[in-house]
Amino acid sequence: MDYTALLPEIVLLAAAVLGLLGGSFLPRNRQILTRWFSLGALALSAAAGVRGLNGSGPMPEVIFSATYALDIPTAVVRVAAPLATFVVILIGRQEFIGSSRESETYALLLLATLGTVVIGGTTDLLVLVAGYLLASIPLYALIGLSRTGPAAEATLKTYLIGALFGVLLMAGVTVLTGLAGSSSYAGMREALSTAPVAAVAGGAVAVLIGLTFKAGSVPGHFWIPDASQASGIAVAAFLTTVPKIGALIALGRLVEVLPGTVNISLLVALLAVAGMTVGNLAALTQTNVRRLLGWSTVSQVGYLLMPLAVLNTSDNAQGALLAYIVLYALTNLALFAVAACFPGRENLGDWAGVARAHPWITGALIVSALSLVGTPPTAVFIGKVIIFTVTWDGGMAWLVVAAAANSVLSLFYYLRLFRPTFRSPPPGTLPTDDETPEAPWTVKAVGVALGAAVLAGAPLVAGLWLAATT
Repeated sequence: MDYTALLPEIVLLAAAVLGLLGGSFLPRNRQILTRWFSLGALALSAAAGVRGLNGSGPMPEVIFSATYALDIPTAVVRVAAPLATFVVILIGRQEFIGSSRESETYALLLLATLGTVVIGGTTDLLVLVAGYLLASIPLYALIGLSRTGPAAEATLKTYLIGALFGVLLMAGVTVLTGLAGSSSYAGMREALSTAPVAAVAGGAVAVLIGLTFKAGSVPGHFWIPDASQASGIAVAAFLTTVPKIGALIALGRLVEVLPGTVNISLLVALLAVAGMTVGNLAALTQTNVRRLLGWSTVSQVGYLLMPLAVLNTSDNAQGALLAYIVLYALTNLALFAVAACFPGRENLGDWAGVARAHPWITGALIVSALSLVGTPPTAVFIGKVIIFTVTWDGGMAWLVVAAAANSVLSLFYYLRLFRPTFRSPPPGTLPTDDETPEAPWTVKAVGVALGAAVLAGAPLVAGLWLAATT
């Protein structure tokens, strides 16, 4: 077997193990070495994953007894997940450096990233379960790193919900494997087409609902707002970005192999509308920045489910999904990078006066927030145009109408993110300088750079999409 085909995954696993072992022998003031080691490993893993995007090598193919795919979706998750984690470590400079669990934090991030890649690349239900566990277990520890009461509560809630949906996932895997006679996706569609429809539907729904925990979609979304608020800013950025990349690609693979006897597309469409609506309505009343962004994630996953609903009726649905995943990840990380610039300003009212003191950072905040609304000429605007077009062409015009209405609704709370920055704070109403320390210039540079990328990425993605579809 050619193990070099799994080089991105091997790099992540080796770096997690070596970083954890090396960190246990390093003194506290030298733990930063594990930070640079982890950043290097993530960059190397992403570079190895680029191989699948530039067309070199035999693509697409399946390896290791048809349990793992080497195709464009796998290549996207191999590149996007490590790069997103790379950015998370950069914006977590204050949060991670000097902590008593610094090396362990990087190891957990690497393992969770590896689990995300495995989820997105696998073509076997049993490997899907293994990837689910690998991506979930480190997440529980990461949320609890803050060692506060709310963090402990959020960790317990995430664990219980993850266990419940994990059991549901495994139950569905058991049913589908038993009906198909194999856990491999190869030939599963044909095998399930002759199985009892009710049994296939039950197994498919169980697996689909189980994966909503990792995707952060309704009904597996309950943990996200609490975890986003209680954990550190960098950890919140990670859990609202990276796991979704692999989970949504895994959902796409599942939808493709289910037989036409099960109308899974309608269920996905209903979950999409539910996610958009629930996320937007809940975000309208939030005053905590990270909690608001957590509910924003729930609504954005609703849009990400749209191309999955027409995956079997539109030739461009998979490309639309991959494009929107990348654009969402970029924009969401930009928002959290801005929040990381002022770690002590947790509530919306605390952002008063920021625009005058930090115009560039405020600009990045405005661009990123309006991008998630779908305002031209930002990156997510292009992404929404693509998924709306694909969904309409796929025969679900009603879903596009619902998504457009939710986009208008989301404008109200995204405006609330940056509106306070232009207000002059009343004397004595803001936290003191000691309570609101500013981040190092490197974190601010990352925030501004990501905000610029949200603008610059729009014409690039539009050009690539037009070139690929014409």
